[in-house]
Amino acid sequence: MAKSLILTATTAMGIESVTADELRKLGFSDVTVENGKIIFPADPIDICRTNLWLRTADRIRLRIGEFKALTFDELFEQTKKLPWADFLPKNAAFPVTGKSQKSRLHSVPDCQAIVKKAVVESMKKRYHEEWFPEDGPVFKIQVALNKDVAELSIDTSGAGLHKRGYRKLHNLAPLKETLASAMIYLSRWTPDRPFTDPFCGSGTLPIEAAMIGQNIAPGFNRSFVSEDWPLFTAGEWDLARNEAEDLANYDQMLAVSGSDIDHQMIDLSEHNAMEAGLSGLISFKQMRVADFTTKMEYGCMIGNPPYGERMGSRKEIEQICRDLGRLFKENVTWSFYFISSFEDFESYFGRHASKKRKLYNGRIRTDYYQYFGRKKPGNG
Repeated sequence: MAKSLILTATTAMGIESVTADELRKLGFSDVTVENGKIIFPADPIDICRTNLWLRTADRIRLRIGEFKALTFDELFEQTKKLPWADFLPKNAAFPVTGKSQKSRLHSVPDCQAIVKKAVVESMKKRYHEEWFPEDGPVFKIQVALNKDVAELSIDTSGAGLHKRGYRKLHNLAPLKETLASAMIYLSRWTPDRPFTDPFCGSGTLPIEAAMIGQNIAPGFNRSFVSEDWPLFTAGEWDLARNEAEDLANYDQMLAVSGSDIDHQMIDLSEHNAMEAGLSGLISFKQMRVADFTTKMEYGCMIGNPPYGERMGSRKEIEQICRDLGRLFKENVTWSFYFISSFEDFESYFGRHASKKRKLYNGRIRTDYYQYFGRKKPGNG
């Protein structure tokens, strides 16, 4: 049976393939990967599941239509033809946001106003009413123009999916939860291996690792704007949440830790871990990266060390890179993964990365340096 909706998972640049892989693991085989987004057919309950489960997506959008629009008249008429009343009830609140790239219709405020008017006219035709109170559930419509093609969609997430609900407090240079999860996915870390972050800040990487390790849905402790939509049959959100609860493996033993040179960051990390329901599962310690020692083998060290745009002097950054290179030599079974915009990272680390990947930390273009340790016997 064909899926009835088209959904778009938006992502940061550089991690589209990671999110696409997440979707495939959730059972979506028909995925189309484009810059900054993955498009896939879905049913209404899949809005619930993808919002709850996707760790690396920014948000889930419901596509209503796509068409070429070279004039404001075309934008109005094509938008008006779309089946808005199939999704928006009579009392829907439907603010319109917009963006435009490389398109003749470059005035975003004008595009927003035209789309708003067209949606109202479409709803008048279906509901036979002249005025809509907009005092009901929220349907945030977006008109996105790219190379003269207009895509009309509705946000199903509300707050961005990086807002898991546990990190109400953070440090000055926080790593987004979605990027942290992407870094962990790219490392291929598994919960039977040790995990540590020597620059843990507010604890994001260790917390995301623990949630991955115990298969805890990242959206389990938050709400979504689409929960009030009449699109869903009674109990679909509850069903999706119950599925997530059943799939969590709270008995999975983990060796996940984080450290930071700043004792205030350790307090912050412990607070956030408690908010995430992971109190006692992750060990945090005040420590310089240079003092890291371990008797465990085949672990993953993943981190977001200081670099120029964030904090720290160049000499400090150079020394941190030297310390990391030394630790890699001393822990031959461990694999190291670091995100950095410091252009001389490999030089001071002392060797070229086994693999390097371009990622964006907010608007900062960085490289993800991956150093592979000795493989565990029997793991290929």
